Amino acid sequence: MAASAAVVSTAPTWPSLELGVNRLSALDNLSGYFNLIAAKVQAAKALSSAPVCDLSKAHMPVGVDGLPSPDEGTTVRHVAVGRGTQNYTCDPNNADAAPKTAGAKATLFNASCIAALYPDILSSISGMAVHFKLEETERLGPTVMAKSGVHYFSDSSTPFFNLDTSKEEIGQVPCAKNSSSNAPSTAAVGQLGEKAVTWLRLTTKDGTTGDIKDVYRVDTAGGSPPATCKDMPAKFEVEYAAVYWFWQGSAKN
Repeated sequence: MAASAAVVSTAPTWPSLELGVNRLSALDNLSGYFNLIAAKVQAAKALSSAPVCDLSKAHMPVGVDGLPSPDEGTTVRHVAVGRGTQNYTCDPNNADAAPKTAGAKATLFNASCIAALYPDILSSISGMAVHFKLEETERLGPTVMAKSGVHYFSDSSTPFFNLDTSKEEIGQVPCAKNSSSNAPSTAAVGQLGEKAVTWLRLTTKDGTTGDIKDVYRVDTAGGSPPATCKDMPAKFEVEYAAVYWFWQGSAKN
């Protein structure tokens, strides 16, 4: 009996889906992601050697109206997938008012090699990840990406990224919002059909380490609040996922 108990206690745990009411969209995003993975596995069998993870070959999505390109002279330092919540508040006495943003929190997972080698997979990860249960874990859904940091707000207007982990010290990154753009119409929705939050460019503030200059939030999935505060509590969270690009170096004049 003791041996059996030991086996049960050490059995691996697997992420659980949270399909919500938007099952068809969720399953479509999930099947698209896993079909891409299967295609890459088949293609890899024909390679004579393993592909090289060269971050200089990573290209961030471009062409989004209203979101400036990174400054010339800066380079990609790190790419991460964030999985967490966008946070909001409501005035309980004004049901017609729009919810107000109250920061965000997320766990960040290292996607640098995926960005360099498989950009099509990277762009589909948020739509997949937002449908797996949000838990305190080192795993992002079914992926094997390692945790590379955390994201939260250090005050009401300062998004903060802690990218210093036991494996690598990339930087402590307080930011300010520089510009934003609506997510593309094709962006993945959340578990309850919530629209994708905006894409952002953030510029770093005093106190940043690791020579990080800009942070971009792109490939968002879910995270948007309802249009009004009707039937909403004073504080609530909406689950989201996004890809964060961290750029370092000195911009050329």
